[in-house]
Amino acid sequence: FKEKFVKAMDALKVGNPKNEDTELGPMAREDLREKIHEQVQESVEKGANVLCGGKIPDGEGYFYPATVLANVTPGQPAYDDELFGPVASLIKAKDNEDAMRIANDSRFGLGGGIFSKDIKKATELAEKHFDTGMVFINSFGLAEPNMPFGGVKDSGYGREHGGFGMKEFVNVKAIMIME
Repeated sequence: FKEKFVKAMDALKVGNPKNEDTELGPMAREDLREKIHEQVQESVEKGANVLCGGKIPDGEGYFYPATVLANVTPGQPAYDDELFGPVASLIKAKDNEDAMRIANDSRFGLGGGIFSKDIKKATELAEKHFDTGMVFINSFGLAEPNMPFGGVKDSGYGREHGGFGMKEFVNVKAIMIME
């Protein structure tokens, strides 16, 4: 997996998002690119290895290459923080229980993903063990207007979208009458 994943990320065509062949556009702002780069550098200083990317390219625009980090451990931003940029942290788990421990070892909990051929087992893990507001099975990061969207822990409370989300935007009033 690691070899194929790194090869695919390294091959992504970075460029103008208006161009048909572009697969990865720029970051929204310079400060965001600087922040993601600082997080990568600090993770490397604390023992992570860059398998691809990790360098700010020359030229105009706030581009940052798809970056894959290995040897990611607690105490590194790539493990402890939310990375808002094209950076993936590869963390090897021994088994499903260890994978859930690693996934839940975060102060954040917006969404998570499980990729598996065993849909029944993945659903059980999502329902009973994954501490996130949303769990995606064999996909990732899709916001559907008919499904609740929101997190737990430091990723917030409440939901947007769907029936649950509608209630977030109204004030319910209780009127009690005693005769």
